[in-house]
Amino acid sequence: MIVVPAGFGKTLAAKELPKATNRPFFYFNLGATQDPRATLIGNTHFKDGQTTFDESAFVKAIQTENAVILLDELSRAHPEAWNILMTVLDEGQRYLRLDEDVNSPTIRVAANVSFIATANIGTEYTSTRVLDRALMDRFEIIEVDILSLSQEEELLTKRFGGKVSGGLIHAVADIADATRKEWRSEEGKLSTMISTRMTVRLCELLADGFSLSEAAEVSVLPFFDASGGADSERTFVKQI
Repeated sequence: MIVVPAGFGKTLAAKELPKATNRPFFYFNLGATQDPRATLIGNTHFKDGQTTFDESAFVKAIQTENAVILLDELSRAHPEAWNILMTVLDEGQRYLRLDEDVNSPTIRVAANVSFIATANIGTEYTSTRVLDRALMDRFEIIEVDILSLSQEEELLTKRFGGKVSGGLIHAVADIADATRKEWRSEEGKLSTMISTRMTVRLCELLADGFSLSEAAEVSVLPFFDASGGADSERTFVKQI
């Protein structure tokens, strides 16, 4: 399970693993799932007096040997999805039951199938749930560090060098770093920070000819609270 604040590349990092290892890859955004049972198991249909079962893409995925399965936004998933996944992710069980009935058929997870989950954990994330401890115990938790100023600048230079001046790229990385230090500080004035996703968006706008202040108005300032006037988070970020 990869844990890092929103906007710092959890999903992109997870997607690199199957590319690097040349293994079959399956992606499931559990945060966007309204019907966990249909997404993870499938649908039962009754037609012409017969009951038929259409298995889900997830059922096919877990039966694919050597597959890497990405369970994105696990902390936003419905608790029913967690219950379904319990036996699938348990090293000692590794099966999916197609129905709640004890005698219902089960699907075994194929050999060498690996699961990667991404999660946002913390009170600042709306629509997330406190992950069940039993579910978390099924994962190795990898806490990804936020990029340093030099790492952020290097990443932006690789992507936008030649399109955006080095001075502007350094300024974007420096501004982001200042908000991150403020966010981390015990006496900090910010409840959130500028993420890498936001710095990339800033540089995209700069490459299109926007000024730094214009780009910030569009891609940064709306994320910071404007209440409190001169003492607001938004005013503080403007000063940075």
